[in-house]
Amino acid sequence: MELQTISQVANDYGISTRMLRYYEQVGLIESLRKPDYAYRVYNETALIRLRQIIILRKLRIPVKQIIRILDHSDASQIVEIFRQTIEQLDTELTALSTVKSILIRFAEEISAMTNVSLNLLGDEALFSVINALPFSDNQIKETKENVTMNELTKASDDLNKLTDKDVRIIYLPPMTIAAAYASGEGCESQTIAIISHFVTETNLLAIKPDARSFGFDCSEEAVSIGENSQIYESWVSIPKDMEVPSPLVKRQFKGGLYAAHVLRAWDFADWRWLKEWVEESEQYDNDWGSPRWNSAETVFGQGFEETLNFYNFVQTHHSEMNYLQLDLLFPIKET
Repeated sequence: MELQTISQVANDYGISTRMLRYYEQVGLIESLRKPDYAYRVYNETALIRLRQIIILRKLRIPVKQIIRILDHSDASQIVEIFRQTIEQLDTELTALSTVKSILIRFAEEISAMTNVSLNLLGDEALFSVINALPFSDNQIKETKENVTMNELTKASDDLNKLTDKDVRIIYLPPMTIAAAYASGEGCESQTIAIISHFVTETNLLAIKPDARSFGFDCSEEAVSIGENSQIYESWVSIPKDMEVPSPLVKRQFKGGLYAAHVLRAWDFADWRWLKEWVEESEQYDNDWGSPRWNSAETVFGQGFEETLNFYNFVQTHHSEMNYLQLDLLFPIKET
C-alpha cells in the first residue's frame, strides 16, 4: 500500500491532524518520514491501528484505556476494560430509564387530571405522584445485534452533544500577553516550544504564578478536517512591564465573555458541539472574529484552547502530554 500523508488520513477518516499528532505523542500510532518530504506519512499498519482507535473511542473507551488495550495481548485485561465500560453505561442507562419512567408517569397523571393547576410546581397532587412511583432496576430489553458504523457514529454524536450543564460562561479579564506564532507542518508544536523556552528562561512562574496559557489556530480561513493549520499562535500572560525577546511579540488582550467546555477527546469535535450550543442559545450570540486584541501579524478574535492548571502542568509534570488538559473557549456576547 502507498504511504498516505497526514492530510490524506485526516480527510479519509474525518479526524483532525492535531488528533493524529496527539495519538502519536502518547504512543498509540507511529508515523514515518519520507526523504526530502516535510510531512508525516502513515503505512497500512498505522492505519489499521487508527481504525481500531476510532472504533474504541466511539464505544466510549477512554484514551488511557485504549493504550492498555492495544499494548497488551492479555485478553483478560481487555475484557475487564470492556466490562468496566459496560458497568458505566449500565449506570447511565438505568438513570436515564428512571427519568424516562418518571416523565411518562407525570404525563399520564397530568393528562388524567380534570382540573390541572397552571402552577404545576405548586400542585401537591402532582408531587404526590413521585411517592407513588415504583423505582426498580430498569434495564434495556432490546439490543441490536448488527450495528453499522453510521449507526455507531450517530449514537456517538447523540451522546456527545452539549447541553447547558456542559457549558460554563466565563469572563477573561484584560491581560498582557507574550505571543509566539508559526506556520506550516507542526506549527502548534513550534509555538508551544517557543513559549515553554520563554517561561523557563525568564522563570516566569516564580514571578507570575497565576500565568495563563492559550493557543489557537489563527488561519485567515477556516481549516477543514484533513487540512493542516496554516498559522498557529500560543500565548502566555506576563507582567505588564515585562519585555519579550524575538521571535515573541507583546500583545494586549482586552478581555471578554466566553462559553467554556473542557476538551473531552483529542479529535477536537467538541469545538463543533460548542459552536452548535452557542448558535442554539437564547441568551448568547456568536462573537467569533470580533477584535479583542490587535495583531499586525495574525488574525484576531478567535476562540482559545487554554491549558488548565498551567503552573502545575509546567512545574510538576514538565509539560508532559499525558497531563495536558484543555479548556475550549468560544467568544460570545449577551443577546
